[in-house]
Amino acid sequence: MLAGPDWLLDRPVELDSVRLVFVDEAPPLPRQTPMDHVLPLAAQGKRYSSYARAVRDLVRPRLLENRLSYRLTDVSRGEHLALTFGTTTFFEVFDVKQSVAHEFKAAWLASGRSIPSWDALPLRSRIGDPFDPMRLVLSPGINTLTIRKDLRGDHRFVLHERDGDKVADGGGLCHVMPAGEFQPSSVSPLDLRNDFSLWRNIMREYSEEFLGDPEHDGGGSGPIDYATEEPFRSFEQARARGSFRLWHYGLVMEPLELGAAQLTVAVIDGDVFDSLFAKLVETNDEGHIVGAGGRRDIPFTAGAIDRLEPRLSAGALTLLRLAWRDRGHLL
Repeated sequence: MLAGPDWLLDRPVELDSVRLVFVDEAPPLPRQTPMDHVLPLAAQGKRYSSYARAVRDLVRPRLLENRLSYRLTDVSRGEHLALTFGTTTFFEVFDVKQSVAHEFKAAWLASGRSIPSWDALPLRSRIGDPFDPMRLVLSPGINTLTIRKDLRGDHRFVLHERDGDKVADGGGLCHVMPAGEFQPSSVSPLDLRNDFSLWRNIMREYSEEFLGDPEHDGGGSGPIDYATEEPFRSFEQARARGSFRLWHYGLVMEPLELGAAQLTVAVIDGDVFDSLFAKLVETNDEGHIVGAGGRRDIPFTAGAIDRLEPRLSAGALTLLRLAWRDRGHLL
């Protein structure tokens, strides 16, 4: 994983200390270099117009929807980490990520599986500095490592194996759980503001991935009432009692796709975890939970992380290594 200036914190901070700023007028999207050299062929020998369209037709994942997303426009570090966002769409980001990844692989193969020259990477060369949101459209999702804190010290974490038949990318890899795009629940202006919260985004992902609830896609009659609707009400109460704590490490970037992500950790007291997630599912819309010893969680130990390393996504491994290093602080 890569980290830009001021992106990754030396120590995790409490989630609420991260300052979010929303701007109505985001800067114009960066102008893209033509992508014909990496787009696949459609019928009659014509090129697909975008990777999203090609994936929809050729891969047909169960989940592929062009949702409104929050677009990162600035990262700053003063007294607190501050993240400024406008809006973009999932496909605007997805198309760029897929294009630069396929461009690199094609150039890598053409060069005999060695590092290609910059001349063979016009899309990546055009971006230049991938940490500059004026040069690359960025929509950093939120990856949350969930740790079940045990009074006897038998701390455990939850791991998810993504199903390649259900998701648009990352299929076959194990990842922290929950993880998802930073998005409002609908295109409604009310939801755009009501859902502009890291905590509320994380709560919706817990509801969907841990409890198997239908995706919160704005299909309801109005904005989500996080104070009274379940399971959000119970999540809020547990957090208010201090038994559900959240931490933020900042941002990182995956180097092949140039996809940004926020790294967060949730530490939940064991009895509260067992109550909130008494109906923890084995499978969900994106894959299945990985367990050990007949359980649906993994011991939070250095040995377990080492054994899992070949199966882990780069983001999951980075977050687990950081959390293990800082376990005294987090726990």
